[in-house]
Amino acid sequence: MSEQRAPGAPTGASWWAAILAVLWKDLLLESRTREIVTPIVVFSLLVIVIFSFVLDPNPRLIESVAPGALWVAFTFAGILGLNRAFALEKERGGMEGLLLSPVGRDLLYFGKMLGAFLFMLVVEIIMLPAFSAVFNLPLVEPGLWLVIVLATFGFATVGTAFAAMAVNTRAREILLPVLFFPVAAPVIIAAAEATRAVYAGDSFADYSNWVGLIAAFDVIFAVVAAATFEFIVNE
Repeated sequence: MSEQRAPGAPTGASWWAAILAVLWKDLLLESRTREIVTPIVVFSLLVIVIFSFVLDPNPRLIESVAPGALWVAFTFAGILGLNRAFALEKERGGMEGLLLSPVGRDLLYFGKMLGAFLFMLVVEIIMLPAFSAVFNLPLVEPGLWLVIVLATFGFATVGTAFAAMAVNTRAREILLPVLFFPVAAPVIIAAAEATRAVYAGDSFADYSNWVGLIAAFDVIFAVVAAATFEFIVNE
């Protein structure tokens, strides 16, 4: 006997439709206003330029320190973007509209998280050529792009949940970093170490443990954040 689906029960297609609708709304809003990507691109480029003046041009020192500078720029850019994205939702009543929609809160989370992930990834794609030019480091490194994609996804999973939590407070600009950094520290450290290994010419086996740590973090916190997002936004 074939399994009977309850009338009105959500299907995989409807789940994806809800997630993509939230994602499309964020992408459309950003394409019209450019209030998220443009400021954080400028901020990130300034961070890279400042580090380029501070660091000694010694090649060995560059290989050791530049990965840390890169992930400092990525991390602060991500926090800035998440803060701005949720502040816009709050100011324009977008969050209230999303909460009134007849879809699960976990689907809202995944839509917002994928939007944050894509925004951060666009910024990083713009930043990396400038970073490579300033520090004279290779740009086309498959291992580097793997680390960037996985670590950025991890930032988005945690940052989306904490940004939704912090947006309803008066001190959201301060609260989000305070919440984000202790939880995201394993990803930041692992990403910096894996990036250093890539630039040092190490084999994938030498930094696969760091990549595995980032991937495990991504899966665990995506599940936890989606499961708790209803409690976060209803507070």
